[in-house]
Amino acid sequence: MFKTILFPIDHSRETREAAQMVANLVKTYSSRLFLLSVVEESSPEELKSSHPPVMASPEEVEKLLQAAQAVFAQQGIEADMVEREGKPSFTICDVADEIGADLIVMGCRGLGLTTEGATESVTTRVINLAPCPVLIVP
Repeated sequence: MFKTILFPIDHSRETREAAQMVANLVKTYSSRLFLLSVVEESSPEELKSSHPPVMASPEEVEKLLQAAQAVFAQQGIEADMVEREGKPSFTICDVADEIGADLIVMGCRGLGLTTEGATESVTTRVINLAPCPVLIVP
């Protein structure tokens, strides 16, 4: 049913909580797992800031992917790592299309549940643009 699963990751608590669901799905369906992390494009103002976004550093993204891959390896799951640069929601959908993903699994911060946050939420955008089903883990 789900031959290829894409799991976009970041440093959030929601990603860590969704990881167990991903592991269960991969084991149940003998799926191929792709871990994706996106180096976010930063505005000039963010780059000058003393606290640039964590996901703006390719080194931090690489460390995150390697740590996630190790967590899944401990459970006997082999995971391919994909690192891309761009806007997270569009990049997630592009990668899902490229790898022929049957499912995208994402954690959700709940920001899209309000009227103000609906258009800004990565999760909401992915749900609307994805080329395959999207499973949101609250």
